[in-house]
Amino acid sequence: MRDIFEQLMRHDTVSARPNLQLMHWIKARLEDAGIAVTLIPDAEGQKANLYATVGPEGQGGVMLSGHTDVVPVEGQAWTKPPFALTEEDGRYYGRGAADMKGFCALAIDAMLKAAKRPLKVPLHLALSYDEEIGCMGVRSLVAMLAKAPVKPRFCIVGEPTNMQVATGHKGKIALRATCIGREGHSALAPLALNALHLAADFMGEVRALQAQVAAEGPFDGDYDVAYSTIHVGKMQGGVQVNIVPNTATLDFEIRSLAEHDPETLILSLRAAADRITAPLKTAFPEAEIRVERLWDYPGLGTPSDAQVVNFVKSLTGANGTIKVAFGTEGGLFSQRLGIPTVICGPGSMAQGHKPDEFVTVEQMARCEAMLEALLARLESGL
Repeated sequence: MRDIFEQLMRHDTVSARPNLQLMHWIKARLEDAGIAVTLIPDAEGQKANLYATVGPEGQGGVMLSGHTDVVPVEGQAWTKPPFALTEEDGRYYGRGAADMKGFCALAIDAMLKAAKRPLKVPLHLALSYDEEIGCMGVRSLVAMLAKAPVKPRFCIVGEPTNMQVATGHKGKIALRATCIGREGHSALAPLALNALHLAADFMGEVRALQAQVAAEGPFDGDYDVAYSTIHVGKMQGGVQVNIVPNTATLDFEIRSLAEHDPETLILSLRAAADRITAPLKTAFPEAEIRVERLWDYPGLGTPSDAQVVNFVKSLTGANGTIKVAFGTEGGLFSQRLGIPTVICGPGSMAQGHKPDEFVTVEQMARCEAMLEALLARLESGL
């Protein structure tokens, strides 16, 4: 496992860069063990998903899911080399150690071990790209599995949960509000329509809606933030200070609970956009605030008494379950493919995306023990 982990860490697979070299290395390692591997490249041939299966054909089995891309390190004060594996004081350091190359290394190692054992039920491995920019890459893998005659019976997404069994996370929709005004000289600003002012007014509506949701719900106390959230992350507009800008954009997101339909929130914000521009139309007929969806991924809401939950709890020895604040590819496997899914992996997301990211040796050992218990169950027929 350590050798695999080192190989994964030394590949700089920040989402903006190719991952194909790493995927070919993994493919060769698995194929050397007699494991069937499929690469699913992107349109440019620079990135790929990987899907591998070991064990008998024609059965569902268990799928281990992870992503190979990581977030950038620029602007962060690292004291360890980010694209190398450093072991120190009971920790493995490096970009992606927790999120989530540690689990990926263990999953690859489990596949290699499985190839030497008489499995009665197959083990599958799904490794993706571009998870960090909206779970974009895995969608071609999902499309491939949708056409498969037999799909995995269960899925374990190995995002960091401190080896607790997580049954849910919120869905996410990324949106953009494009605000159209009328340009003019700043000395005559009242005769123009400032698009940045429109964006500011719309941001006020976003904040008001968030306050309403926070007060009225719905609520789910299993989350750190128990209600759906609406967050503005980026606002752009203007050329220079003496020009009234005619265009501005505001990028925002909705992270919604499973029981909260985000479409109702989008409709409410579109109505608010119309309220802002309606009284301006006489003087400025071009006035507009246009709200469009950029991308989304579904939430995960696996029932706490589902078979997959009890199965993974039996592997880890856990008694309870949690829900996580961050998104994963699990909702796509669950909602698009109908594969019962949980999240369970080594480390904490509190360490992810930070300088000197790490996963502890103890957490890696606990995950290795879970996967060894999984192999034993696959040998016995689940």
